Amino acid sequence: MKKLITGLAVLTMGAGVANAADDLTLQLKWVTQAQFAGYYVALENGFYAEEDLNVTIKPGGPDIAPTQVIAGGGADVTVEWMPAALAARERGLPLVNIAQPFKSSGMMLTCRKDTGVTAPEDFAGRTLGVWFFGNEYPFLSWMSTLGLSTEGGDDGVTVLKQGFNVDPILQGQADCVSTMTYNEYWQIIDAGLSADELVTFKYEDQGVATLEDGLYVLEDRLQDAAFRDRLVRFVRASMRGWKWAEENPDAAADIVLEYDETGAQTENHQRRMMGEIAKLTAGSDGALDPADYQRTVDTLLAGGSDPVISGPPEGAWTHDITDAALN
Repeated sequence: MKKLITGLAVLTMGAGVANAADDLTLQLKWVTQAQFAGYYVALENGFYAEEDLNVTIKPGGPDIAPTQVIAGGGADVTVEWMPAALAARERGLPLVNIAQPFKSSGMMLTCRKDTGVTAPEDFAGRTLGVWFFGNEYPFLSWMSTLGLSTEGGDDGVTVLKQGFNVDPILQGQADCVSTMTYNEYWQIIDAGLSADELVTFKYEDQGVATLEDGLYVLEDRLQDAAFRDRLVRFVRASMRGWKWAEENPDAAADIVLEYDETGAQTENHQRRMMGEIAKLTAGSDGALDPADYQRTVDTLLAGGSDPVISGPPEGAWTHDITDAALN
């Protein structure tokens, strides 16, 4: 039976306890999958309830922009990649990073070996599949550092606006496509190509990795002491969930499956995904590493004549919530 995606306080002392729980809504960046296992684990294992929180988790999807949801008041906290969050902040949506459960980036380009692409220097003249809706920013910065135009031609790359699938590489429409280490790469493998037939370029290895899957809120709401207290409890419970998921990856994947109302996910894929996700959350206690933040900003500023952001952001992150939650 699929579970309702809301965490009610445990009714140990009557209805009054449940009514006292503080509501908090989390908007995910994508659909229910092991990428967000820590939150579902915290919900299922009662970590939120222990913090007197009634947490509702809202899945994302191809037609859902997390930044728009939080801007419209549809969520209190959203999971977002830092490039999209900083770009939104520069456009006037004052998002602030309050916690960073993901330490490493899972983003990469995956190419067919038979195209002859063996190194980034081979990208010139190629067609590369790229995700948009905010996911394009790390790619654009990378191409700028390589000195490659994204307008096509022999000295540039042709950008194919990639849907949230890997069809372009399977159908020969692109030499390389965007993939995540924990998801789309394995879709290519499952479609029949072997690892020996592929070449991968991890953004981490190219020195242009940017932070992914941070927790963001609207800046003005941080002035509310009661809301800050809710965030402290939410982050503390969420990080308990993430560390439990790292230590129990198969069980965490099974919990995710219980909350997948679409029934689209499979046990094999989610367990494999959770194993890869654990590599990305390892090393993070939830507090944003300023060096990782600066690396992300530097990458985004390296955009040539059209950088992702025009200058170093101010007030885009805070340790206040994690300091209170983790100490």
